[in-house]
Amino acid sequence: MVEPVPFRIDPTFSARIWGAHSLAPIYPQKQNLPEPIGEAWLTATDCRVANGPFQGHSFGAAWHAMPAEWRGTRLAALRDFPLLVKFIFPQDKLSIQVHPDDAFASQHEQAAGGRGKTEMWHIVWAQPGAELLVGLKHGVTKSQFVEAVHNGSVEDLFVRHPVRPGDTFFVPAGTQHAIGPGVIVCEIQEYSDLTYRVYDYDRVDTSGKPRELHLDKALQVTHFSGTQGGKIPPLALHSPDANKHLLVACDYFSTERWDCYKTTPIESDPAQFQLLVILKGSGQLIDSDFAIQYAAGECWFLPASLPSILLQPDGSTSLLRITIPDRAELLRQLRSLGFDEQVLSRVLIG
Repeated sequence: MVEPVPFRIDPTFSARIWGAHSLAPIYPQKQNLPEPIGEAWLTATDCRVANGPFQGHSFGAAWHAMPAEWRGTRLAALRDFPLLVKFIFPQDKLSIQVHPDDAFASQHEQAAGGRGKTEMWHIVWAQPGAELLVGLKHGVTKSQFVEAVHNGSVEDLFVRHPVRPGDTFFVPAGTQHAIGPGVIVCEIQEYSDLTYRVYDYDRVDTSGKPRELHLDKALQVTHFSGTQGGKIPPLALHSPDANKHLLVACDYFSTERWDCYKTTPIESDPAQFQLLVILKGSGQLIDSDFAIQYAAGECWFLPASLPSILLQPDGSTSLLRITIPDRAELLRQLRSLGFDEQVLSRVLIG
């Protein structure tokens, strides 16, 4: 029998033309980089497992080989790992883009995995004046949008959001969006890399060619009649051990932020695994059988069959706790804490 243990998933780093030459403060050791790094993928199938019984294996191989009880009773039958978590480091604007939903992807994008892309962004760091574009202004039509793409004024059709560290945004499939420079974003999404670019500021790649645009498909999937996307206020959770907030819960993921200043229990759930993404701080994950060091920028997989453990910070730690919710059970728990329906509707999407 393979004993459950928390294991770290080492990130893979991807160069992007809009990326940064310094990944501080998340990865302070990665500065003065020879090429701009745009993304650190934390749960990609080709990431490597750093410790435990699957050490040295790819995360994809570990997911398929792990005991079913590690995944959880509710998730044991999942063939592929369902979530892609990443840090994004833009020093220039990303393209204006949109993602398809599951129905469109399953019909038109089987070669690319057939899965749509709903996502959320948590702002880890931001320079003054940084902003995001999320969703089109009310009343924007398809013809207006196409004309603005062609004449270079498409940004004027968007809802602009100034950002600060700690802000959270929900970006459902079908929502036009763009991330601006001067931020570090932790993105949680369906495991999909389907992106339809509609405008890329006339940039060229390293070979001098414009990057491919996908306007026709983008127009097919864009919601011109409104969206649930945008800034989501955090919901404070009652906890004696840490400052905990529910950021977003939808059909694909549920994300909480924990700010821990003392030893904090992490309760197990036999129905589902947990991911911990360390935003800042260091310390140990402790059980009677182990004491494992953690640090900022790391992603940890906690098996569903792992007994409850302790997080012991060195001073303070901020992290994201990510799960795949049973929405009915989550709703029952939050109602039992006294939250009314109006409050719950702001963070429970769908």
